[in-house]
Amino acid sequence: MSRMREDPRAVSVQADGVRVPVAADRLAELSRRVLRALKVSRAMISVTFVSSRASATLNRRHLGHRGPTDVITFALGADPAGTVIADIYICPDVARLQAKDFGVGVREEIARLVVHGMLHACGWEHPEGDARMTSPMWRRQEQLLHRFWITPTRTA
Repeated sequence: MSRMREDPRAVSVQADGVRVPVAADRLAELSRRVLRALKVSRAMISVTFVSSRASATLNRRHLGHRGPTDVITFALGADPAGTVIADIYICPDVARLQAKDFGVGVREEIARLVVHGMLHACGWEHPEGDARMTSPMWRRQEQLLHRFWITPTRTA
């Protein structure tokens, strides 16, 4: 019997008292695929889905903004071994509103926010305002989302 080697890209996905319409294991696998595409060989990343209230608290406390937001990433840097360490918080309520505004499904929008958070965890940044959606980070996000979520290729 062969033993499967554990992926050094550790990603945990949990919901803190909120309903998420996508299975945690699918989002963890999406995250690992994004990390591999970004050539990240080692990672310890948590993705936590939180309520609007918790999101608003994080947003106010850490970014000085009012109200809930879609995704907040705390990129904690890398350890001496080069392991990318980050905590990502996503608000499904905001994702639902954005999905409606953008004319996409809520599962797609949640996947988009996971990819967005992963990019921030790996050091990518974007400008604020309208320029955000034409930035190199946004283009990379959409490329990865289409590659691994919208039109994924099957591998054996």
